[in-house]
Amino acid sequence: MTAGALPAVSAPTARRRTAARPGPTRVVQLANFAVSQLAWFAVVLGAAHGHPLGGTLCALAAIAWHLWVVPRPVPELRLVLLACVVGGAAESVVVALGHVAYPSGQPMADWPPYWIVALWGLFAITLNVNLRWLRGRAWLSAFVGAVAGPAAFSAGVRLGGAQFVHPGPALATLACLWALALPLLLWLSARFDGVTRQEVHHGH
Repeated sequence: MTAGALPAVSAPTARRRTAARPGPTRVVQLANFAVSQLAWFAVVLGAAHGHPLGGTLCALAAIAWHLWVVPRPVPELRLVLLACVVGGAAESVVVALGHVAYPSGQPMADWPPYWIVALWGLFAITLNVNLRWLRGRAWLSAFVGAVAGPAAFSAGVRLGGAQFVHPGPALATLACLWALALPLLLWLSARFDGVTRQEVHHGH
């Protein structure tokens, strides 16, 4: 829902105020969901079929689209970059433990694939759109992360983007990492929100 400008008050000392948008419209939410999902499939399938760069470019295109349509792209870009840092650290743990193997996209054996880091940046474009309802709900977001993170990773495994070497430990590791990462990313999203328009005051 969006809120328009409040009616002006005729008194000479009154201020006119434009209310901040409480969140993205339903159209924006649907578009964000469609673009992020399509890009996710492109990235994972690209990695599965030996074309990790092509999939990564699809993720970058989706991020560029998001930055083009939001009111304030600079905070959103910072959020994307921070998500890549968080994701790169989390995926480095997964790689170091040796529970997962990847078919392509690893510049070095002890580094996470660049395409999976790009997926974290892609995920960031959903934080202030379809996942903003989780803000301020640390325990709930931790639970959602612990469940949805491994579920999404497992979906990627089924598509061939990765392979579980030790499924049980891998899923437990992913659950712990996502239980920590999602609340952190939501906390960052509230501070780097380029989707909500800033409130504007006009004094007289």
